[in-house]
Amino acid sequence: MMSGHSKWATIHRKKGALDAARGKVFQKLAKEIYVAAKLGTPDVDSNPNLRMVVEKAKAANMPKDNIQKAIDKAKGASEGENYENVRYEGYGPGGVAFMVDCLTDNRNRTASFVRSAFTKCGGNLGTDGSVSYLFERKGLIEIPRDYDEDEVMMTSLDAGATDMENLDTTYFITTPADKFIAVKDALSEMGVKEFLTSEVTYVASNLMDVEEDIKERVYKLQDQLEDLDDVQSVYCNLKEE
Repeated sequence: MMSGHSKWATIHRKKGALDAARGKVFQKLAKEIYVAAKLGTPDVDSNPNLRMVVEKAKAANMPKDNIQKAIDKAKGASEGENYENVRYEGYGPGGVAFMVDCLTDNRNRTASFVRSAFTKCGGNLGTDGSVSYLFERKGLIEIPRDYDEDEVMMTSLDAGATDMENLDTTYFITTPADKFIAVKDALSEMGVKEFLTSEVTYVASNLMDVEEDIKERVYKLQDQLEDLDDVQSVYCNLKEE
């Protein structure tokens, strides 16, 4: 039987914060889609990275027209317009580990903004690899609990999932990153129509518990980082209940 873990509070807190700033979320997703399409091929069926980003955009309720515009933009993009993936690692208040993934056309600008956010919130940047070992790349899928639990479990397991948690109103399924598409396709074939969460992301392997006042400062740093235009994703190993 697949075991459950109570580690989704951070994801749901982020989701709520993102919903409140939907326009900014769509802007960041459009950039991510554009880069995935430009670096690979602008075809969802033959570009796995693009498909994973598009799945994440759909789960965030990004309009289909916005998704297509980002892909079309990549098709006609000039060679001089280049974004690169940059990762920053460091520690926030209370020693909470942070990993910040960015898409940028100006490394110096991005580094300055990220470093400033850490400094203002009482954290500090670390070296490459200083905290990334604390996170594992996984696929996360959340669906309404409208389907038979055993059928969802067996369908997910057979397609390569590693874990399923039965929450109050949803099932939360964890997959290896390379099995995410297969598991989602299997669930779709089973009849699942709505995916509340659908993304490949990083999950902390060891969560850190801190006092409430420290936790609020961690949230502040997280929010400031997510508000930066160049920042795509922010991960931390804060334990939440």
